[in-house]
Amino acid sequence: MGRAFEYRRAAKEKRWDKMSKVFPKLAKAITVAARDGGEDPEMNPKLRTAIQNAKAENMPKDNIENAIKRAAGKDIDEISEVTYEGKGPHGVLVFVECATDNTTRTVANVKSYFNKAGGSFVPNGSLEFMFDRKAVFEFEKTEGMDIEELELSLIDGGLEEIEENEGMIYAYADYTQFGEMSKVLEDLEIDVKKANLKRISNNPVEFTDEQLEEIEKMLDKIEDDDDVQAVYTNIA
Repeated sequence: MGRAFEYRRAAKEKRWDKMSKVFPKLAKAITVAARDGGEDPEMNPKLRTAIQNAKAENMPKDNIENAIKRAAGKDIDEISEVTYEGKGPHGVLVFVECATDNTTRTVANVKSYFNKAGGSFVPNGSLEFMFDRKAVFEFEKTEGMDIEELELSLIDGGLEEIEENEGMIYAYADYTQFGEMSKVLEDLEIDVKKANLKRISNNPVEFTDEQLEEIEKMLDKIEDDDDVQAVYTNIA
């Protein structure tokens, strides 16, 4: 299965490791999940995952609890989850996921990042066929873990692909299998560090270092926006 594997993971995590930016994004994800599926993590897989991801980024317990409580407030009803699609410098394809209480502000901001970089929006839905939606689970490879045996165990959860990278295991399934895969991993008592629904390019493209530098500048601007929750590209 062709796809781009976590483009420049270290660089991206370094950008996200800005407490003033990452915690509000994580808190918003928790609040929206609690609003949509209830405040009990045991009964709400989406919330359980959001909390799990927040803990992976060392978000304080108080912040997590406050984010859940905010789901009962009136303001949370105004938050919408929206996506934008566009082409950036050198034709790079970009899929942007947002959670916002003001779509007019958000679309204007995101569009400006594309325009200033010489890119542009494309109609929503134009890039859908260029990205596969996958449930992605990340966990450490523990001593004695047999990858082939694990692969067989995860097939019941809808596993499509599993791979190891620098001591971490990445399990991929179709996005519709997110709940099933979560349950199987829980039953196996595997400590999942991060779990997300991601859009993975099915036709990744190579760019030169000079092109990547220009693309990175635009991606930094987009990812720093408070309303942006995730950004996906077709960079190989």
